[in-house]
Amino acid sequence: MRSSLWCPADGSYRRGVDDATALILLRCAERGRTVWSWSTQDWVSLIGNNARKFTETAPGWAEGTARSYLIAYAYLISEFTEFAQLGRFQRLPMAWRVFGRALVDEAQQQVADVLRGWGYQIDVGVDSRISPVLCNVLLHNRSPLLKDLTTEAFARMRQHPDMTEHHLGALYGIQRAVAALGHCALPPDPHRGRMPAIEGTASSWAEWVERWHTTCTLSRKARDNHRIVLSKIGRWLAAEHPEITEPAQWTRQTCAAWVAAVDKLRVGDYVQRRSSHEKRIGQPITPHTKAGYLTAARAFFRDLQEWEWIPRRFDPERAMATPRTTAAMLGPDPRVIADEIWAKLLWAGLNIEPDDLPTGLNTLRYPLEHLRAVSLTWLFSGLRSDEIARLRIGCIRWQHDGFPIPGDSREVLARDAVCLLDVPTHKTGIAFTKPVDPLLGQAIEAWQAARPEQPTFPDRKTGQPVHLLFALRARAMANTYINATIIPSLCRKAGVPTADVRGAITSHRARSTIASQLYNAKEPMTLFELQAWLGHGSPHSTQHYAKITPNTLAKAYNDAGYFARNVRTIEVLVDRDAVTSGAAAAGEPWQYYDMGHGYCTYSFFEQCQHRMACAKCDFYTPKDSTKGQLLEAKDNLQRMLASIPLTDDERAAVDDGQAALDQLLERLIDIPTPTGATPRQIGLPTTATLLPIIAVNQAKRQLT
Repeated sequence: MRSSLWCPADGSYRRGVDDATALILLRCAERGRTVWSWSTQDWVSLIGNNARKFTETAPGWAEGTARSYLIAYAYLISEFTEFAQLGRFQRLPMAWRVFGRALVDEAQQQVADVLRGWGYQIDVGVDSRISPVLCNVLLHNRSPLLKDLTTEAFARMRQHPDMTEHHLGALYGIQRAVAALGHCALPPDPHRGRMPAIEGTASSWAEWVERWHTTCTLSRKARDNHRIVLSKIGRWLAAEHPEITEPAQWTRQTCAAWVAAVDKLRVGDYVQRRSSHEKRIGQPITPHTKAGYLTAARAFFRDLQEWEWIPRRFDPERAMATPRTTAAMLGPDPRVIADEIWAKLLWAGLNIEPDDLPTGLNTLRYPLEHLRAVSLTWLFSGLRSDEIARLRIGCIRWQHDGFPIPGDSREVLARDAVCLLDVPTHKTGIAFTKPVDPLLGQAIEAWQAARPEQPTFPDRKTGQPVHLLFALRARAMANTYINATIIPSLCRKAGVPTADVRGAITSHRARSTIASQLYNAKEPMTLFELQAWLGHGSPHSTQHYAKITPNTLAKAYNDAGYFARNVRTIEVLVDRDAVTSGAAAAGEPWQYYDMGHGYCTYSFFEQCQHRMACAKCDFYTPKDSTKGQLLEAKDNLQRMLASIPLTDDERAAVDDGQAALDQLLERLIDIPTPTGATPRQIGLPTTATLLPIIAVNQAKRQLT
């Protein structure tokens, strides 16, 4: 038995082997059975659930190292692999004892060479995060040869209780390395979580949902979201309409009941798990969520009817239409980040360091070039997080005066070179190219120069194998990396909170902020230019992003001259001698409204309908008259300005000139003046060449 185990050449563990053999023979004698008939629990009771338990139950003469050799004997004799029941123990020495050190080290070195080329920080031997998992895989596969690690073997390993969430990341890297060596297929995308089985519904309803989910051609994310909603519908049916178990049993009345139920739903109703949104449990769902629930139901029944899986008994588009009250509250609302906060985030992105990102024990740091490129792409590109994660190698191009610049020509880049970014197929359209700041182009090129060679990845939109820009260690960057890691780190470095009055700072808010700043710049982009830069298929979508800032709106309001257009200023002369002497109280004129060509002494001038087209009644005093000349020669005059609101006709006379003035005169020809006589009676012609009564030029000069 002892000869079947590998031991160090110096024989330092010889006693551990002898003690393990003695313990096995002693237990055989106690139970009267040979070791070949032992069950898993027999081995666990002898080895112990942990090292302390073994020390407490083993005889005093047994050495502690005997436990590791007992595990090896259990593996070899009884094909024992329930390592999870034994607690923590080192897998590498275990693999050495079972397979021999040379074979195990060779397998580890092959994997390490591939991973090192992909950017894993492995200087000597095998990384401490990889070696235990690789040895565990070899032990479970009962072979030290990498060629025996098939796709099915890795699939079994992912489902094994030994594989924790921490181990699954290392297992992904190992399978990619073994696949690169040509021994198995690529591992499944780790960012696509497994959908749990539908619970709480009738079995037939769950089967219909799974059949639709498998057949539907929507994007994977949309299908998965619809599946969640359809499972909630199944739980609603089980609670409110248990007699309905299949889609073919639905009627217009059932649809109406579901629409009414959606309007009253609250967070946490009909869910399968309550692990998320604990703080919002019991609150009403948002209008967007309501619309999403109805959209999923419509898509489900529309497809089933189109595929002729169920009879067409109603029109899903009409029977489950979004209520108008809910639809009125819908619409995108991109949230702009305040300028002062955005400026600090830009500074943090330009000065980011590796230490700015939190790093836990035994976790890997990303290179500085990678962190800087990701941060500046978020801050300068205006792309969605999915588009950033799917950028490809060579996405940056330079040109000058419309001509491309060779990639190795650094001198030209210092002189007004345009940096172009190639954006892949995205949410609403095909691939396109947009200009970006040269800082971003230089950061991406620096990362491309430092980026280790990576395997290709299938594009999540097109399925084509591509070289992703932000891939590292044989893993594509997750869409959530910017929200979960980059943004909190930049906020911490900039000294700003991760949320403002409009909510959390997320990756998409940068897109809205950049679009708003481009639209409100000193020489702003037009709506159609901004549409092309954002990659929108319709200017209607761009309008939601092109937010006019309050400062720009205030300037535009002032430039429009709303107040000045509806109100004119006229100079008023107050005769202080007439006031102090009491002549004003006796009815003598004391205030004179300057109309440019004369003065009006009517006290209620602002109420006179002829003020803009003076009929020269008895209240009128020409400036060239003797009285007018004496008035101007007075020393004791107080000059003041009065604002006179204008009617539409009067404003037209001021703004549009002679034609509007003639129309105003014609309309006022039979309107009595303050003295009682009409302009026709006074003898004023129906057209006149008189200037408007308000000294427009003088008023403008006073206002400026």
